[in-house]
Formats: sequence, C-alpha cells, structure tokens
Amino acid sequence: MASKPQEKKKAPSKVKAASTPKAAVAPPPSEGAKASASVKPAVSAKDVSRLAASLQQAEAQVRRQIVLTPEQERRRDSLHRMLMAKRQEVMKEIGGSLGQSVTEDQQQRLESAKDIGDQALMDLEREVDISLMEMRNRKRQLIDEAMTRLAEGTYGICAECGIEISEKRLAVVPFAKLCVECQARTELLEKIEKEEDRD
Repeated sequence: MASKPQEKKKAPSKVKAASTPKAAVAPPPSEGAKASASVKPAVSAKDVSRLAASLQQAEAQVRRQIVLTPEQERRRDSLHRMLMAKRQEVMKEIGGSLGQSVTEDQQQRLESAKDIGDQALMDLEREVDISLMEMRNRKRQLIDEAMTRLAEGTYGICAECGIEISEKRLAVVPFAKLCVECQARTELLEKIEKEEDRD
C-alpha cells in the first residue's frame, strides 16, 4: 500500500509540469510583427538630417567666433566687394541677353522666315544665345558658391595645399578653389591621363 500513494503523488506533478510550459509560452508573433521588428532602423533619415543640420550650425558658429586680424578682415572685405562686383556684372549680362531674346522673339513673330536657310540661321543664333545664357548662369552659380565659402571662411584658401590664393588670381577667376601651382599640377595630371586613355 505504501507504493500506491507515491504513484498518486507523481501523477499530479506530471500534469502540473506539462501544463506549466503551455501557460508560460507566449503565442508566436505574426509575420507582420516579425518584419517590422527586424526592419526597424536604429537611426531614421530625419534624425540623420537633423544631426547634419545641427553640425553645420555648430561649425558656422565656431567660424564666426574666430577672430580675424585687421589684415585678414581687409582681405575678406576686399574679396567680398570683388565677388559682388563680378556677380553684378554677370547678372547684367544675363539681364541684357534676356531682354535681347525677348525683342528677337517679338521680331520673329513680325517677320516670317523667308526660306529654310534663314530659318536655320535663326535657329543657330538662338542655340548660341541659349548656350551663352547657360554659361553665364553657371558662372553666377560659381560666384554664389564662392560667396558662401567666403562667409564660411574657406574662400581664397587653396583646397589642395591650404595656402592663400592671390587676390590677382581671384580677380581673374573669382571662383578658383586652387592656387596657380596646384591648378597647374592638376591640369598636367589630367592631360597625362587623357593621353594615357588615347593610347
């Protein structure tokens, strides 16, 4: 008889052990929940753009806090005046060519093309005008970029060697990023690469 009560005690413990894991195990997540949990990025694109913007603001504040010597201030002011003059010059050219093209268009409406040769010549002139306009606009964009670099404190400094670019060079090529020596070296390397590509 002593063995029977022990058997009864063992049976209920087996039932409890079998039922316990079923209650403790959570149902498996749905497929959608699995996908969203595994795809979720650590940092969102918005966070990255916010961080980049705050970094740019911090860099700008540091640049503003840099104290310029009187000579550096004079150079910066001189370069700013030169860039503004170049920009105004380019804007006048753009404005003049826009005004000229409008009057040409009006004149074309008044006068019809007499033959195919005249029409081809007018089309060629229009294409040349458009190309010139695009070149002037690109020059304006480069000057605007140079003005941004001036505000940041990087304008007039060679991107290769870090020395100041002469004001004479900047007067001729206001959007220059390289000093004369580095520009010559870059052009020589480009020329050598082109010759190697031809061979």
